[in-house]
Amino acid sequence: MAHQATGETGPPAEAATPRVAVETNGINVIAEAERKGTPRQLFWPWFGANVSVLGLAYGAFVLGFGISFWQAVAAGVVGIVLSFALCGLIAIAGKRGSAPTLVLSRAAFGVTGGRVPAVLSWVLTVGWETVLASLATLATATVFTQLGWGGGTATQVVALLVVAALVVVGGVLGFDLIMRMQTVITVVTGVLTVGYLILVADEIDWAVVSDLPAGSTQAFIGALVFVMTGYGFGWVNAAADYSRYLPRTASTRGVVGWTTFGSALAPVVLLVVGLLLAGSSTELAAAISADPIGALAALLPTWFLVPFALVAVLGLVGGALLDIYSSGLSLLAAGVRVPRPVAASIDGLLMVLGAIWVVFLAEGAFFVQFQGFLITLGVPIAAWCGIVLADLLLRRRDYAEPELYDPRGRYGAVPPVPLALLGLGTVVGWGLVTNTYATWLTWQGYLLGPVGLGGKDGEWAFANLGVLAALVIGFAGTLLLRRGAVRQQEAA
Repeated sequence: MAHQATGETGPPAEAATPRVAVETNGINVIAEAERKGTPRQLFWPWFGANVSVLGLAYGAFVLGFGISFWQAVAAGVVGIVLSFALCGLIAIAGKRGSAPTLVLSRAAFGVTGGRVPAVLSWVLTVGWETVLASLATLATATVFTQLGWGGGTATQVVALLVVAALVVVGGVLGFDLIMRMQTVITVVTGVLTVGYLILVADEIDWAVVSDLPAGSTQAFIGALVFVMTGYGFGWVNAAADYSRYLPRTASTRGVVGWTTFGSALAPVVLLVVGLLLAGSSTELAAAISADPIGALAALLPTWFLVPFALVAVLGLVGGALLDIYSSGLSLLAAGVRVPRPVAASIDGLLMVLGAIWVVFLAEGAFFVQFQGFLITLGVPIAAWCGIVLADLLLRRRDYAEPELYDPRGRYGAVPPVPLALLGLGTVVGWGLVTNTYATWLTWQGYLLGPVGLGGKDGEWAFANLGVLAALVIGFAGTLLLRRGAVRQQEAA
């Protein structure tokens, strides 16, 4: 990849130059000569990023809402497929505009105003990098302890360094290396995950699982939205980063289909098995909340612990690879003027510092902090997603690519309506979600009482309605208020 791209650069020259080891494309438009592949190839990065055995742990998380097995299956499958379908729809923009997701969203938010969602995207992706690197470190230490090889601080330090090296090297070298790494990760983790599922099958007690009592409608909705925020809403802000290398002639239906299928396939299977395991043992469900992957390792015979460590670490690295790549692009879209490899390196450093805090310094159950992180950032990302989806639906033509970098162009600098919708969706959304177990989030839920939903202690307190409200406000508001503005942009 040859074009040097830092902060606010416009479209690159059309002439192709020889490929080098480090991708230097940043937030620029990809040159015609570099667009390649078919939608089918989107399967590999998206499957590799979501095949992590962390998906098994979601079984305990979802049952934690107090619902039955079949309710959890419905909430999980619908939440996973629907949220990843939103990723597939946003990926259309990548094919049409050949630029990163947060650059293409400038068509809605303006060239300068687009820095606001870019910062949100950057925080979310760096946060996910930290979560995944921390889990990989904890999982390695747990496996080493069970093997009798020592799993103390020294092991955790070495594990963190290895994980960080894999993630940062992939992020710095860029798109081509990540695509190759994800193909290998997909094959290796896919095979070993099947092996894991076979080995733990005898831990499932269907009689116990089937007797789990049904929960309320509010609990079901809460589980559904939690799954959506943990899966698709964690990726919508990066969905076009990988489709942007496809030729413009690539099938739109194929882009949506392969993105959705590749993303959702492994999580659906892993979630159902995770529900069966967690539903069979309350002790296992509780252990997962503290150390998700380490608890799952305890179910295995000793001879499979090393393969399990491999599948666990590689699966988490697969997700972190896409996150660090997209977080670097988000940092550039936010206005930081450095080469893309430098941006990825900055994010890698923050990931390591964050993982050090989680692994060595933080206190409290993992699930509490994890849920709070997802729901809190899921609200503004849901509002952004609604705005971008509606904007994409309103457009009949491809983007005017040079003007995505020019605040004096047709997309403007700071159009007020999209930013107002983002703010409104966030304020309303945070007012309708709660996480009373995390002290830094007790301020949320301030609208549950005034709108008649029972307050922070009522039945709707944990339904996570704020995420859905933010999505609807962004989508409906854009359709109602921005149709004329989009028509004027395209007429120009």
